[in-house]
Amino acid sequence: MTATLPRMLTASARLLSLLSLLQSRPHWAGGELAERMAIHPRTLRRDIDRLRQLGYPIHASTGIAGGYAFRPGRALPPLLLDDEEALAAAVALRTAVTGTISGIEQTAITALVKIEQAMPPRLRPRLAALRSALLPANPIGPQVNAGRLTTLACACRDQVQLRFDYTDREGISSARQVEPQGVVHADRRWYLVAWDTGRNDWRTFRIDRIASAPVVGAHFAPRTGPGEGDLRQWVARALSLGQHHDLARIILHAPLSVMRQQIPASAGELEAVDDRRCLLRCAANPLGTVVYWLLALGLDFEVLGPPALHQAMREAGERISRSLARSEPSEASAGTNST
Repeated sequence: MTATLPRMLTASARLLSLLSLLQSRPHWAGGELAERMAIHPRTLRRDIDRLRQLGYPIHASTGIAGGYAFRPGRALPPLLLDDEEALAAAVALRTAVTGTISGIEQTAITALVKIEQAMPPRLRPRLAALRSALLPANPIGPQVNAGRLTTLACACRDQVQLRFDYTDREGISSARQVEPQGVVHADRRWYLVAWDTGRNDWRTFRIDRIASAPVVGAHFAPRTGPGEGDLRQWVARALSLGQHHDLARIILHAPLSVMRQQIPASAGELEAVDDRRCLLRCAANPLGTVVYWLLALGLDFEVLGPPALHQAMREAGERISRSLARSEPSEASAGTNST
């Protein structure tokens, strides 16, 4: 057994070297590749077959220009990155995570966790230097440190407790100990969904309000997450309904399928009334925002409640009527202009 182990390690290292070379350029001549690997052509063919069995799509061609080429396959196999490629990928993913590239933040954080976990220690100082030199242009929404995001995402994956200081929307600080479930990007912000051990319930934490570096604790037993496992939907509902005592209820004169394209889940909850109308439930405060939003939709609607929203709509209507009356030219001035 002791004599076999070094040969096994040597063969594995050779396969990794071969795979790295195949990914470095579109085509390799068979003889050149065998010479570069310092192995016999028969050994090269056996190694190519082993890589194919592992799922790597390697195409072989014959003739004068025959050789091997790495081709796209049906599934994405593991990729080998050199130092510079790994750094470039990590920096690009961090840029996406912080929201500069919209729509891929959620996927970028999982990819970033994988790359940074596998990154050798010698590259970490260089990555830190690059990260400190890069600042997003025209950031939208609160900025979150990508390093903190990866720490939280790793804790969710590894199922380890976290302790941190948190400042809520009222500006009140508290120490929290949680069992993290997942990180979610919604409404241009990052949120941590976790079981709060002190409150014995699920909580959603805005990550930009975590006031201290999270401290990793002991492992915890996994539990079924909220929202039937759909954390994005659960966070969206918590943002639109769960944090507010007063809910507005409005019937929109448009089909549910149309309004779902205009109203994000984080803004309110939609429910079909019939084929032509749907019911919107959303936070009633601030009232001015709801009034503006309803008028901006450009469709008919009926406000069912609360009474404060009825009053705000009446006041808005009166202001609009007064503004129109002031804007309309008088008969006298109209006659003067016509002569």
